[in-house]
Amino acid sequence: MSFYSDRVLPRIVARTCGMPALHTLRDRVCAPLSGRVVEVGFGSGFNVGSYPAAVTAVAAVEPSDTGWRLGEARVAASTVPIERAGLDGTRLPFDDDSFDSALSTFTLCTIPDLGAALAEMRRVVRPGGVFGFLEHGIASDAAVRKWQRRLEPFQLKLGGGCHLTRDVTAEITAAGFGVVSVDAFYADQAPKPFGAFVLGSARVPG
Repeated sequence: MSFYSDRVLPRIVARTCGMPALHTLRDRVCAPLSGRVVEVGFGSGFNVGSYPAAVTAVAAVEPSDTGWRLGEARVAASTVPIERAGLDGTRLPFDDDSFDSALSTFTLCTIPDLGAALAEMRRVVRPGGVFGFLEHGIASDAAVRKWQRRLEPFQLKLGGGCHLTRDVTAEITAAGFGVVSVDAFYADQAPKPFGAFVLGSARVPG
């Protein structure tokens, strides 16, 4: 892993993903969660203050040591027990049906094999369990999509493999989740190619 990817990029991500304007969105995406939660792409722990009272424990999957260190104070202050329990979202070290919920925020854009990661989340969440997601991806407007395609090669290099054109909702559906609700919108104070957000929840069938 390069110095940029290991030391610099996690700090950039922490700065952008830690903006106060995102707090309300984090509260919304976490609201349906309950029980034991696997959070894929824990980052620096900006969802910690948004877990509802129904959440009893969080297994944090986070590959970046620097990102994890930047979140140590939030983890220590959490009223919910949090354990760093994995490094790779495509190979989760958990038994089948061992969680009640899953959570992903601003993570699905960077995972190289997104299908494998979603299959793993579906595997480890029990039937009927909830998957909450807050992500950015492909825009609804053709003009914005054109700019996303132009900018994506630069974003991939500077953003650690971050894609601008992934259709997150379609990928979640293709992985076998039943999508319950989706809100697609442009984030305030963000350029539209980077601020095409989807916030929603899905369930594992059964």
